Amino acid sequence: MRSLRIPLAVTAVAALVLAGCGTTSERTSGASPEASKSCKGADGKYTIGMSQANVAEPYRQRMDDDIRAAAKDVPQFDVKFADAAQDNAKQVADVENYITQQIDLLIISPNEAKPLTAVVKKAYDKGIPVIVLDRKVEGDAYTGFIGGDNVQIGSEAGKYVAEKLLPSGGNVVELKGLAGATPQAERHQGFMDAIKANPKIKVIADAGGDWLREKGQAQMDALLKANPKIDVVYAHNDPMAEGAYLAAKAVGREKEMKFIGIDALPIPSGGIKAVEQGRLSATFTYPTNGKEAIAAAKKILIDCGTVERSQILPTRLIDASNAAQIYAEENPTG
Repeated sequence: MRSLRIPLAVTAVAALVLAGCGTTSERTSGASPEASKSCKGADGKYTIGMSQANVAEPYRQRMDDDIRAAAKDVPQFDVKFADAAQDNAKQVADVENYITQQIDLLIISPNEAKPLTAVVKKAYDKGIPVIVLDRKVEGDAYTGFIGGDNVQIGSEAGKYVAEKLLPSGGNVVELKGLAGATPQAERHQGFMDAIKANPKIKVIADAGGDWLREKGQAQMDALLKANPKIDVVYAHNDPMAEGAYLAAKAVGREKEMKFIGIDALPIPSGGIKAVEQGRLSATFTYPTNGKEAIAAAKKILIDCGTVERSQILPTRLIDASNAAQIYAEENPTG
């Protein structure tokens, strides 16, 4: 925080008083030092820039859709969208463009952490509040992060494999997300830690599918040729799991193994339906964070308030026992 121009002794006393009486949320809030400059209250008009890593993944398209839907309820907001198409340089340029446009708040879901860190810090240092969604950047130059606990999600997937799918052990192949994206490393770490409880489970091969169904299918085709016995495919998202299923089906091996993924989008082409229809054994919900991002923007820009530095949203296992019910709950009008 910027120091006030008052005597040092007074500053020290004031700091002690604030530390003693402030609430935990106030002391740990992620408001940037200049965030209040963006707040003009309910009478203001605000331009929000949303920088998306890509829209080829259904999850990211749904994230954008959820942001649009939530923003419709806030007439003061005008949200602009940019698609980086999995290109770090393009996403850096997108954010630079938003900075030039002097947007009031930046929402970003980074393609990869390290390459986007500097430009996010640049926006933040210029007094633009920054909400980071789903994937993290390095350092702490942002206002707030909203996302799932990817280590926990990976751990839940590992437990499910160790306890439900392969209690007697077996061979697993892992289809990973984009290298450099924080969920990829965290979902791998959580899974590997959890399956240690069952030493008879072996991860015999892995490959990078970059979150995309087509690439997951191509990688799985190669894995099938190299590995005659595969019992479970653990994919870091549902599209790659579906791609793996299609590759196995193409060579008549889909019944030899189980497939699990992550995202659980409640749409006809999403993971919940894939479980309900029997292609996937399980998926784990991964909230898009869109509604929460607009709520955070409203709190900063209209309410002149602060937001949590880190808002972690819960996951949920979806398997054959609850897929139909959850899909119906998420789509009450059909």
